[in-house]
Amino acid sequence: MTHIYLDHAATTPMHPAVVDEMTRIMTTVYGNPSSIHQFGRQAHSELEKARETVAQAIHAEPQEIIFNSGGTEGDNTAIIQTALAREHLGKHIITLNVEHSAVLKSLAFLAARGFDITYLPVAEDGSIQAADVAAALRDDTILVTMMYGNNETGNLYPIAEVGQLLAAHQAYFHVDAVQAFGTEAIDVKQLQVDFLSVSAHKINGPKGVGFLYLRGGISIEPYAHGGEQEFKKRAGTENLAGIAGLAKAVQLLDDDAKAAKRQTYQQFKDIILQELTAAQIPFEINGDPANSLAHILNLWVKGIKNNVLLLNLDLAGFAVSTGSACSAGDVKPSRVIVALRGESSPAATESIRISFGLGLTEADIRRFAAELVKIITRLKHR
Repeated sequence: MTHIYLDHAATTPMHPAVVDEMTRIMTTVYGNPSSIHQFGRQAHSELEKARETVAQAIHAEPQEIIFNSGGTEGDNTAIIQTALAREHLGKHIITLNVEHSAVLKSLAFLAARGFDITYLPVAEDGSIQAADVAAALRDDTILVTMMYGNNETGNLYPIAEVGQLLAAHQAYFHVDAVQAFGTEAIDVKQLQVDFLSVSAHKINGPKGVGFLYLRGGISIEPYAHGGEQEFKKRAGTENLAGIAGLAKAVQLLDDDAKAAKRQTYQQFKDIILQELTAAQIPFEINGDPANSLAHILNLWVKGIKNNVLLLNLDLAGFAVSTGSACSAGDVKPSRVIVALRGESSPAATESIRISFGLGLTEADIRRFAAELVKIITRLKHR
């Protein structure tokens, strides 16, 4: 049986060029980047080359890139350390009610310590407007944290508009771009963001490494204390092989490559939707298909429990999901779909997420779409 992976929003396979680059570093560059002898200088040179590559990709300065362990650490650092550093200016924070758990649990940590969190609700199509943020802003707001694109529905949010809104306000702006970085062109200067979190394993890089963009001039305490690595912002000897893999993955994702991905993945979506429509399968798209990440398609397949559908697809050789990978093993309804559709909607337990990535072909998608229709038809007549 040929297995087809359609859960790239959870994690991605490493690109062969990334594996080659990491192998080169692991076999030839083993010095500590903080050491002053020639082995350390060699390692430091590789580290700074990687930093330059990442900085250029988002139009940042190299010293604004802090390498870390990934999106969760980036979110925690930006949110918690900002709150602790700025609580003398206020204790109010604004976010969305559909954020990733790394954001929501960081905010829960702060709420337990007296911070006031506003959770903006999204509309039924998953959208939010900059005006909703403007209406929630207060004089004591110190941070707005908003994901670039939703990891379950793919909804894109008005980052540029919110960045412009906050330009004249004291609140810092943190963006979780973990899910969006692989397909969206990002310019932190144009977006006017203060923090941006990215994880390598979502862009065909290694797990356990990522970076946090921290705008120059912002002062926060390090999240981890120890040595003076990463401009004294993140202690600990750098994972050089992982960082080199991250940089190679970023290098492979120039704006042209991202545009090509968006076009291909939209074609994949169209194939699936056309097959379902032709077979008269009752379904709805969760989120706003006109304003969403190209690689994510979240479907409410009416009348079919998502765990049953997922299991049958898995047995047929296709890997999809019912929501965030960080909720693996959780049988509760998707909180994101509940936020869109309401607690009483069966969509929360009848929706699946299909996500595209490296290695998929049109033939793979056509085979999946045909099998999806076949399985749904069988389950409906069981």
